[in-house]
Amino acid sequence: MTPIQDPVLDSIILKLPEMTDKLRSMREIILANLAMLGETPAPTFKEERRIRFLLDRFTELGLSNASTDEVGNGIGILEGTSGERNILIVAHADTSVDEKTNHTYTIKPDEVIGPGVGDNSLGVAVLASLPYILEKFDIKLNSNLILISGTRSLGRGNLEGLRFFLSNAKMPIHYGLSIEGVKLGRISHQSIGMLRGDITCTIPEQYDWSRFGTSSAILTLNEVINKINDIRLPKRPKASIVLGSIEGGGTYNNIATKAKLKFEIRSESAELTREIGDRIEEIVSEQSSVHGESVVLDIFARREPGGITFSHPYVRCTRQLIEALGIEPRLAPSISELAAFIDHQIPAVTLGITAGDHFNDNEERVEIEPMFKGIAQIIATIKAIDGGCCEQN
Repeated sequence: MTPIQDPVLDSIILKLPEMTDKLRSMREIILANLAMLGETPAPTFKEERRIRFLLDRFTELGLSNASTDEVGNGIGILEGTSGERNILIVAHADTSVDEKTNHTYTIKPDEVIGPGVGDNSLGVAVLASLPYILEKFDIKLNSNLILISGTRSLGRGNLEGLRFFLSNAKMPIHYGLSIEGVKLGRISHQSIGMLRGDITCTIPEQYDWSRFGTSSAILTLNEVINKINDIRLPKRPKASIVLGSIEGGGTYNNIATKAKLKFEIRSESAELTREIGDRIEEIVSEQSSVHGESVVLDIFARREPGGITFSHPYVRCTRQLIEALGIEPRLAPSISELAAFIDHQIPAVTLGITAGDHFNDNEERVEIEPMFKGIAQIIATIKAIDGGCCEQN
């Protein structure tokens, strides 16, 4: 990579080691925010308690307009000295963990363990800690910094929180930055096309059991899966069909009368995404007509491909900052909050904070030491935007 010759960016890079060391001294407050936020359940559509805690933190740190909007987003604003730019930092509030799960977090010397810790309790904890960190670093931005913990992001939420804010913002958003708990080194600057849905098979109460064919919702759904697996995908543009979850039945000795498949189509091409979706719709209609069972397709989320280019100054800046921290950049497309920024033609990237594993598990784990470099990259990125390093000529 050819380094960007920019004295502002160079000065930011020179301060990265000092910044990382200073962040280690703030370990306790960062981990305290992580534990308190992470142990507050926040399944999609039920994020109120977590948002309330975040707003309390914002208010304690003197942010103006710490409040929620009509869809429950938690919003705080750090006003800049000139306010010429508005930088939006977002971390989605919701997790895929239900309320009944034990949300107790275990903090060890080198790691934090708990459900949803990487996706995205750590992201929200860093968002809650940012005003404190900037104050301790004596960083005064020219730009307004808008901090948002977005609601209704995952699954059926379909990024509703961030989409609502961007559609109704009374101030122009010049740059977006989405922060995720994992993984450090991640840079997402483009979104791939995506279509997400459920296929539900239900056997009617008055089903004709003498009819030729399958006699179980699970078997019918299995036929649907086999036909989906037969769909031929081209090598270019790239595409995949992810069969994420299947559930059905209840006991050993009763025929399953209902079964559900959760799936997702991903592609670099919007057209190919739609074509695969149309093919799955045909498969569902065929199976329903053949077996006399109710087989229903429900598409509830879509993403259009797009984003800023690899050579955009914003992407080049983030790559250079990450490399200066001794981290190998991992550039990969995203289907998260980035898609909402793309819809509004706002230059944006997604960055990860630390390393971890056991994702989507009750024993999900994130490492503590890499967090300090991860947070340093976020602060450095904010400073680079504020200093004009990411402007497109």
